[in-house]
Amino acid sequence: MKRAAAVIPVRHDSRRFPGKALAPILGKPMIRWVYEGVRQARLVDRVIVATDDPRIQEAAQGFGAEAVMTSRDHRSGTDRAAEVAQNVDNKIIINIQGDEPMISGRMVDSLTEALQDESIPMASLMTKVNDLGLIDDPNMVKVVVDKEGYALYFSRSPLPYQATDFFYLHIGVYGFQRDFLLRFSGLKASRLETAEKLEQLRVLENGFRIRMIEVPHPALSVDTPQDIIRVEEILRKQGHD
Repeated sequence: MKRAAAVIPVRHDSRRFPGKALAPILGKPMIRWVYEGVRQARLVDRVIVATDDPRIQEAAQGFGAEAVMTSRDHRSGTDRAAEVAQNVDNKIIINIQGDEPMISGRMVDSLTEALQDESIPMASLMTKVNDLGLIDDPNMVKVVVDKEGYALYFSRSPLPYQATDFFYLHIGVYGFQRDFLLRFSGLKASRLETAEKLEQLRVLENGFRIRMIEVPHPALSVDTPQDIIRVEEILRKQGHD
């Protein structure tokens, strides 16, 4: 079975929460929680923190992570991961954003397993949400899929419109065939990507497919300081202190 390299792109200057990668969660910086979650994956050879800030590089190296400096000019974490992928031998690259402190090794492995099929250029995660009161939240990215589990569309708007049972919440963790990641990062930003502020739409607009893998629960990304409180509450319930 082909194994993957995992890249965690992290920047310091987040608009809504500057320095969030180093924000403490139960006494450990958030980037460490992400790194340790990814390290649980059975099918990953390397976990690389890719950053544009020496403070993050120093912190990551301090807890034993491989950490590299990348350009400050990247438009997205995926572009940052692509820079690292140029110097990686693995044919599968998993891109985990640095604000996913509850990511699990099983989630990462599910993408690597899907990408054993070389005809699949890209894969990502989704989870079923039954609380339809959340479907209007633009911070919760929705996805609809075809019968084979390939993404039809992603949106911040309610999707599907007037759902009566559930919707799929997209989890922003991506797996790529390495060659496709390098190709994707060279494509121009697309119209729908710009409108929705969702880079994965660039893939669909250029005629490629994204295989969606359903997982039982979201990873719970951190966008604001208030999200830290929610994550800590869940981690305490899981036995962390």
